[in-house]
Amino acid sequence: MPQYKAPLRDMHFVLHELLNAEEHYAKLPAFQETVSRELIDQYLEAGADFCENELSPLNQIGDREGCTWNDGVVTTPTGFKAAYDKYVELGFPSLSVPEEHGGQGLPGSLATAISEMVGSANWAWGMYPGLSHGAVRTIEHHGSAEQKATYLPKLVSGEWTGTMCLTESHAGSDLGIIRSKAEPQADGSFAISGEKIFISAGEHDMAENIVHIVLARLPGAPKGTKGISLFIVPKFNVNADGSIADRNGVRCGSIEHKMGIHGNATCVINFDNAKGFLIGPENRGLHAMFTFMNTARIGTAVQGLTASESSFQGALAYAKDRLAMRSLSGPKAPEKEADPIIVHPAVRNMLMTQKAYAEGGRALVYFLSQYADVVEQGATEEERKFADNILSLLTPIAKAFLTETGSESAKHGVQVFGGHGFISEHGMEQIVRDTRISCLYEGTTEIQALDLLGRKVLGTQGAMLKDFTKIIHKFIEANKDNAELAQFLEPLAALNKEWGDLTMQIGMKAMQNPDEVGAAAVDYLYFSGYVTLAFLWARMALVAQQKLAEGSTETGFYNAKIKTAQFYFKKILPRVRSHVDVIAGGLDPLMALDAEDFAF
Repeated sequence: MPQYKAPLRDMHFVLHELLNAEEHYAKLPAFQETVSRELIDQYLEAGADFCENELSPLNQIGDREGCTWNDGVVTTPTGFKAAYDKYVELGFPSLSVPEEHGGQGLPGSLATAISEMVGSANWAWGMYPGLSHGAVRTIEHHGSAEQKATYLPKLVSGEWTGTMCLTESHAGSDLGIIRSKAEPQADGSFAISGEKIFISAGEHDMAENIVHIVLARLPGAPKGTKGISLFIVPKFNVNADGSIADRNGVRCGSIEHKMGIHGNATCVINFDNAKGFLIGPENRGLHAMFTFMNTARIGTAVQGLTASESSFQGALAYAKDRLAMRSLSGPKAPEKEADPIIVHPAVRNMLMTQKAYAEGGRALVYFLSQYADVVEQGATEEERKFADNILSLLTPIAKAFLTETGSESAKHGVQVFGGHGFISEHGMEQIVRDTRISCLYEGTTEIQALDLLGRKVLGTQGAMLKDFTKIIHKFIEANKDNAELAQFLEPLAALNKEWGDLTMQIGMKAMQNPDEVGAAAVDYLYFSGYVTLAFLWARMALVAQQKLAEGSTETGFYNAKIKTAQFYFKKILPRVRSHVDVIAGGLDPLMALDAEDFAF
């Protein structure tokens, strides 16, 4: 199993050199006096130590043992609870929660960096505390003062964990047809009844209580998404003083037997007249739930990044040691019986692709998380609104594109190992299995594509897209006289313009038939993802050039940045052409067959 090593040097590069984290925090009133580079690096060091020494050794154990279910009780794999207790002791659950709710009041972008390390070391374990962040944010933003006082202290400390309960067996991403019911009670609570499936961390032995955030319908509610309300439903009821009371009508009916993430309990949760409490206005549950879902989507984008990083680490170490054949251009290790496979171009292509996705994905996730900081803590309404628009546009891109590229990277990891990659003891096939779910979580790639093209781009008449393409344009203009950067700026400028032209072409077709949006959406998302990463790779190349010009002694690190950027632009970015061609093919080839003609 690959032993995870936190890529602290690259994390420092992205945070401090590319995104100027200290300057970013200095502009946000909540962090001006409290967040320094020294503090950031201290937390990163602590996170690295925990992830490398506590979580990584449990990754394969969790996959092998899995969770067990016995009459509604779920037991997590060996070592999981002890690691969680350590995580709580170190204060990680409260990192980015405001001090008024018992948190440390640090930036969400710092918490994102910690999440990356946790996920790379042990994704299945990381889902237990990871989902709690969404529950905290939902209650923080939409809960009453009483609800905040009752639930936030224990959720923030990590003594309790949280979940998100949306999916029902007949309703996947179409939440408008959920059937779970909420009956008003005389004491102001609601009796929640129904069954939810695919509930990650829905039952476990790591915390004394689990707070479920549940979508359900009130009597007489309008049909569709306009008739959904949101409820807090704890596993154990809570006394007025915050202590645990009697067991609520919440029970784990079973856990799923699934492809990967065996160490995380994916549960069927049955609500049988469970006591729940309305959070937010009636029939506005989906609006409140999006606070949770947007947090979860960024978290899922992180999973894509972690798949690229962990698979790259395993593949790189193996490729340096594994001997097979001689280089076609002559022996590279003549003293050995064969050359290390890292000398072969085909292997280099896979490793460089993983590296480009891991480092580019890190830049995108951290870039995104800084905009999330501004949404939460920006000094002016104008700043917060602009950041929210960028975040809204980039969230589906990051979620879908990074999980798809993470899945591709995981596949490359197995391929580099050859037959050994298919063997479970090496751990590479586990990464493939664990990360595959990320392309489905919080809306599949196809759902994210519709959200991007339909709602965020065409739904705003291109306004959200223009906000971001202007950022790219300004970067290009500011560096147009940099001859060394021209190799990146010229193709980026052409694609930035094409992004707008492509959008207009799809929009014109959609005016004749709205299904043209669905036909183009996935390829449009890929196009958007490749261009977004190209922008960030161009920025990273610029930083590396500047550092070398200043005389940095880390020539190997910065040269590698420039060469990886060149690889991305020459070997990965050209993929956009195939997506443009597929979009041009339009709707007709997809709809030509009648449904009954698919099989004979």
